[in-house]
Amino acid sequence: MGSRSYKDLVVWQKSIALCKLVYVTCESFPKSELYGLASQMKRAAVSVASNISEGQARQHLGEFRQFLAMASGSLAELDTQRIITEELGLIDRARSTELDGAITEIRKMLYALSAKAQSAG
Repeated sequence: MGSRSYKDLVVWQKSIALCKLVYVTCESFPKSELYGLASQMKRAAVSVASNISEGQARQHLGEFRQFLAMASGSLAELDTQRIITEELGLIDRARSTELDGAITEIRKMLYALSAKAQSAG
């Protein structure tokens, strides 16, 4: 798709930034959530970036699209967890809005990249 490396993909770069934001956010969670929502949110965020990179490294555009779909699924999981943490009062409205904006931007980018891969294949 024109990129030599997944590191060249802006969506991957933004997913790394989202991952860092999630990790920073989870630092403020109570210790009782260390293996609960915090762990799930971190895994989902890492999964987004990981699936983008793994998919880009594949030989076929169909496989790339499949991994982009998995990244989208992990992003939806993270968004659900964001909503839950806000509802439980673990994060404030401002942080939830910041996370929501990043998630929405990456979701749109994944959709566009998948559509581009579809038309290229």
